[in-house]
Amino acid sequence: MPDLEITIGARNFTVTCQAGEEPFLQAAAKLLDAEATPLQDKVGRLPDVRMLLMAGLMLADRTATLEEDLRRTKARVADMEHLLKQTAASDLSGGLPEAMDRLAQIATQAEALANRLEAQLG
Repeated sequence: MPDLEITIGARNFTVTCQAGEEPFLQAAAKLLDAEATPLQDKVGRLPDVRMLLMAGLMLADRTATLEEDLRRTKARVADMEHLLKQTAASDLSGGLPEAMDRLAQIATQAEALANRLEAQLG
């Protein structure tokens, strides 16, 4: 099991991980450091445990918010899919151009939601 040196809040830590998991651990450490560094800039030097706890809580809060956004986005996509099925099932005689416009609007809205969520998760 390899040892990996990570930096969080300008402090170095040595952690052990499974072989092949180094990139994931480095990415996780980078996320934690992104919370810890501004925290230390605002508050000043904190004990390691307190700094890691606060940064972890801030990261958990951001994750919970993104999960709620994802849940809402999935619900909106499901609503749009339902509307799409209703539109497709309705009588389109004489109304095909309007139906196609509505389908294009739905697709645009779904893509915008997906892009917004992807940007938040990025």
